[in-house]
Amino acid sequence: MRHSYVYILINETNTVLYIGVTNNLIKRIYQHKMKLASGFTSKYNVNKLIYYEIYEDITEAIKREKQLKGGSRKKKIDLIIKSNPNFTDLYQEIASS
Repeated sequence: MRHSYVYILINETNTVLYIGVTNNLIKRIYQHKMKLASGFTSKYNVNKLIYYEIYEDITEAIKREKQLKGGSRKKKIDLIIKSNPNFTDLYQEIASS
C-alpha cells in the first residue's frame, strides 16, 4: 500500500515553517535538503524535517495539509512540540528505516 505524508519543515534558526504533502517522504525531504527545486524552501533554506503524519489516502493528506496551513503559527508549534520538543531533524530517522 502506498502512503501519503503531510510534513513540516523548518529552517536552521527555527523561524520559518513550511508545510507540504507527498507520497514519498524520504525522496521529497532529500529534494528539499539538496535544493533540487527552486522556490520557497530553497530561498529560505527550509530543510529540517521536524514533523510528519502518515495517511493511507492522499485526499485525507491534502485535507490535513490545508487544515495545518490555515492554522495559526502557535497551533503549528504546539503540534510540533508534542512529538518533537527539541525540533530534532527527523530525516535520518526516516531515511534509515
